[in-house]
Amino acid sequence: MKYYIIAGEHSGDLHASYLMKEIKQKDENAEFRFWGGDRMIAESNQSCLVKHIKDLAIMGFVEVLLNLKTVLGNLSLCKKDILSWKPDALILVDYPGFNLRMAKFAHKNGIKNYYYISPQVWAWKKGRIKTMKKILEKLYVILPFEKEFYAKHSMEVEYKGNPLLDEIHDYSTHADKTKFLEGHGLGQKPIVTLLPGSRTQEIKKMLPIQLSLVDKYTEFDFVIAGVSTHNEEFYKSLIGERTNVKLIYNQTYSLLNNSYAAVVTSGTATLETALFEVPEVVCYKANALSFIAAKYLVKIEYISLVNIILKEKAVVELLQDQWNENQLEKEFKKICFDENHREQMQYMFRKLKNILGDSGASSAIAQSIIEDITSKK
Repeated sequence: MKYYIIAGEHSGDLHASYLMKEIKQKDENAEFRFWGGDRMIAESNQSCLVKHIKDLAIMGFVEVLLNLKTVLGNLSLCKKDILSWKPDALILVDYPGFNLRMAKFAHKNGIKNYYYISPQVWAWKKGRIKTMKKILEKLYVILPFEKEFYAKHSMEVEYKGNPLLDEIHDYSTHADKTKFLEGHGLGQKPIVTLLPGSRTQEIKKMLPIQLSLVDKYTEFDFVIAGVSTHNEEFYKSLIGERTNVKLIYNQTYSLLNNSYAAVVTSGTATLETALFEVPEVVCYKANALSFIAAKYLVKIEYISLVNIILKEKAVVELLQDQWNENQLEKEFKKICFDENHREQMQYMFRKLKNILGDSGASSAIAQSIIEDITSKK
């Protein structure tokens, strides 16, 4: 069967690649066409790529408006490409602003569409639920509380676990700590990983303040988790003259597996860090107008997935004006030098793992999609 998949960000690229891997094992005639990144390309090939995530990631209300021409152009291109390729199913991975529009289009044109990783309608835009009920074949959620949330709105969804558990388990089965540390000249000092995000705008906002720790705490090895959509010169322009910080590309799990602590930009990485039981400080800063709009529209107490899932403040969130060198240093000292603080945080991370359940989500979702397509042919 033919599967058209749309992922617009690095986390979506990761989750979609595992889904593709499972689909291939269950459907030997699987063909793919997709919007995504390097991990999805590795599961298929470059010729199946329509648009790379490096050309898609735009964050914030204001930024979307400023790039409206590009966004509308991508929507038009995607619609034409789907109609031309005639897939058996459209699989939409997160990226709601774009993907819900494509779901409406697919439904209107008689194409089965499956949404993987729910839009965060529990935070804002609950009005989307009514539309989602009408246009989606199935909605797969990856946070346990989402199933109950949708049930309250008379919508049945499927929770088959969180794919990060699959991905981390897969990594752990072949992880070689010694090889990684020796290969990068690490291991003499405790490692602090800096995760500034993947989009250009957020890296420029987050990394300079994260780097303020480097010169103050020489007893640690600071390492930036780089992403391949940004070249070395981009990161160097932010690192400046510092020589005591390393940049390692596309090895986030290896870094977290060897980290003593981390400073993490809000997003999927906060949950990944917690699943490796690495004490962390979460940070985020958006365009001022975007943040004001979000504060008015979003009805949740926390921003990090760790705190949202646990429904309590397990990790500190430094947002907007709180995201400054003084506040960061204050919280950094706690996660590195206060053993009670570290132990309590790691206890909460183990509690988080229990809430998420077992691995196997990617396989179960692939099976569900294939069975549903087949039953409706």
